[in-house]
Amino acid sequence: MLRFSMSLTIAALALSAGIASADVYKFTDAQGNVLYTDKPSTLPAERLNVQSRKTDVIEAQTRQQAEMDRMKAADGSRQETTTKQADQKSANDSTAKDKADRCVKARERYEKYTMSQRLFEETPNGGRRYLTDEELSGARAAAKTTMDELCK
Repeated sequence: MLRFSMSLTIAALALSAGIASADVYKFTDAQGNVLYTDKPSTLPAERLNVQSRKTDVIEAQTRQQAEMDRMKAADGSRQETTTKQADQKSANDSTAKDKADRCVKARERYEKYTMSQRLFEETPNGGRRYLTDEELSGARAAAKTTMDELCK
């Protein structure tokens, strides 16, 4: 039994050593595609000298941590930029909305002045003083100018 397990262990070591030092071949198939394999199906095949070494675990962890830190910094910067853009868009939207509201009100005021036969203004004691024809024309012109400026 000991001899069998020893033979099995030696065979496993021999196979694993063979895998670690496998050759890599480069060849071109009939369609002109370049292929890489450990067992070329056609000859001639170019044997490549592929060298490998064990991974330095500490260096890999350091490199991975540096990459994660860089990604976190980039993500934070991207989120900050996105937040600023959203705030700017919101401010622009509210400004545009305010401008549109002022335009609508100016247009309504102008239409009201144009359609009204008589306009009045309130006096300090609560009464009404009706505008003369000249004052009415001036008020209409001022309303038109205001509407034109606000509705550009």
